[in-house]
Amino acid sequence: MTAATASDDLAERFLSMLAAERGAAANTLAAYRRDLEAARQVLGDVAGADVQALEGLGSAWSSLAASSLARRCSALRQFYGFLIDEGLRADDPSGGLPRPRTLRPLPRLLSHDEVGRFLACADEEAAGERPEAVRLLVLLELLYGSGLRATELVSLPLASVPRDAPFLHVTGKGGQQRMVPVSTRSRAALSRWLALRKGTSRFLFPSSGASGHLTRVRLFQLLRELAARADIDPTRVSPHVLRHAFATHLLEGGADLRVLQMLLGHADVATTQIYTHVDGARLVALVNSRHPLAGAQKAL
Repeated sequence: MTAATASDDLAERFLSMLAAERGAAANTLAAYRRDLEAARQVLGDVAGADVQALEGLGSAWSSLAASSLARRCSALRQFYGFLIDEGLRADDPSGGLPRPRTLRPLPRLLSHDEVGRFLACADEEAAGERPEAVRLLVLLELLYGSGLRATELVSLPLASVPRDAPFLHVTGKGGQQRMVPVSTRSRAALSRWLALRKGTSRFLFPSSGASGHLTRVRLFQLLRELAARADIDPTRVSPHVLRHAFATHLLEGGADLRVLQMLLGHADVATTQIYTHVDGARLVALVNSRHPLAGAQKAL
């Protein structure tokens, strides 16, 4: 077996670990596999590469966008960490990897007032108990009230609807399951929808299409159409924007970052930290009012 072949075998073991222990989704595993293959084309033996070999990746990948380079370096960094954990390498060569500077863009955000108008419009349209309008109200309530991802929402099985406990059972990325709270408003809207919902589909939001449930594309369209009727710029609205508003507004209300991580289904709290872009004045006020030394000057 050549060194390159052995390296490929180790890469597959690494990907298997990601799937088994971290619940990595199929798309994530495919991306990691492509990144490791790109490294193999330059290095040959990826697993046995030293610091000097990795330093050469900067010039080999100089045409890549900073975000693509950062992703490849992250994949390699985790691969070498896996080799060390498994006792297959004693040293960590990842210090030789390029260090691209990337700025992660902040998602768009709706204000409290805009979300209020959005919900008020959906509520008004659902007053006549038209099934499509009530369904849209429920979709909006769950996006903003529970912070669900679009795919999680449209694929909710009917069995996930709460009976006695005010929680939804959600299957997120990588098949990871979590429980998210359902507000009193959302539960009331859900009850209205269940009374109007027809058919025997196993999905909460059934569709006549091949997927069996409402599609992400159709959800996106419905939200933008509602935004226009609520006098909100449709280009600023998407399922993710409402999930982002859920997270940001909870943090502004004092929610703990770790709790928010659990509610959003993030594997790493670093992903959740993007939602902490609250204004500087509020952060200063928070430190001044909550820090143990905040009242020390007054006591002197």
